[in-house]
Amino acid sequence: MLDVGDPVARLRAFNRFYTRIIGLLDEGLLQSPFPLAEARVIHEVGRLGETTAGALADALGMDRGHLSRLIKRLAAADVLAAVTDESDRRVSVLSLTRGGEEACENLNRLSDEAASAILAPLGSGERGRLLAAMAEISRLLEPASATAALVLRPPRVGEIGWLIHRQAELYNLEYGWNVEFEALLARIYADFIGLKDGNKALWIAEIDGSIAGSAAVVPAGEPGVAKLRTLYAEPRFRGRGVGRRLVQEAMDFARRSGFTRMTLWTHDCLIAARRIYVAAGFKIVSERAYTAFGHELVEQVWELDLAA
Repeated sequence: MLDVGDPVARLRAFNRFYTRIIGLLDEGLLQSPFPLAEARVIHEVGRLGETTAGALADALGMDRGHLSRLIKRLAAADVLAAVTDESDRRVSVLSLTRGGEEACENLNRLSDEAASAILAPLGSGERGRLLAAMAEISRLLEPASATAALVLRPPRVGEIGWLIHRQAELYNLEYGWNVEFEALLARIYADFIGLKDGNKALWIAEIDGSIAGSAAVVPAGEPGVAKLRTLYAEPRFRGRGVGRRLVQEAMDFARRSGFTRMTLWTHDCLIAARRIYVAAGFKIVSERAYTAFGHELVEQVWELDLAA
């Protein structure tokens, strides 16, 4: 299995490192008179223009009692103004005072300077990797909207290499498969790229800008037969219909391309994928026990009559 060490200890170590790098342990954020929580309130009110305590608590994910105390302190310091909403006198509309606007501008300037200082020693390639890693952290930790659209698109440059890495990593974590499976993936994708036959396709499933899964179709090597390959779905997007959508797209593509039959190769331990194949109408035509990827496995061949 992939050795990731103690994930809790590693996350805590990163948190300590990052809070030191961006100066969160100082009494005032970025040498301003405002601690982090107050600075975030000032920034958010400045960004919104006008807001309410309830909307602010939701936007910041902050305890409402704690936020209420912060608002009172900032109002007493003439940074925030609270005006009763005429349509609902139980609600106060919050906005920045002139002094609050100056404080917000100063905090934004200091934040820009601090960010520039972190980026300055890095080359353009290192900056790109840092920003990409930060974007990936955000995507992983921010739950995808339940209503976000599932988009199927062709792969971009670099993504096929990423698919090899990700699927090898995922099957190692979930099933303990070793580097032999990674080598197989590399051959499958290399064969796909080198295939001159136009009746091939590879789809990336994307949700909220994140890769949610993928699948490919290639000719199976006999007339009229297509092969479904490398179907997978990211764990965080499972249950969203990613696999079903990819399989349906593969079947539709195969029919449009003139194939009359589709085949696929899988293993009996891949239960979720097998459910998708059954629902799509595939049937097992052969299976055998063998040793591969460091385990005793049962491989299966499934087929579907596309003309039915």
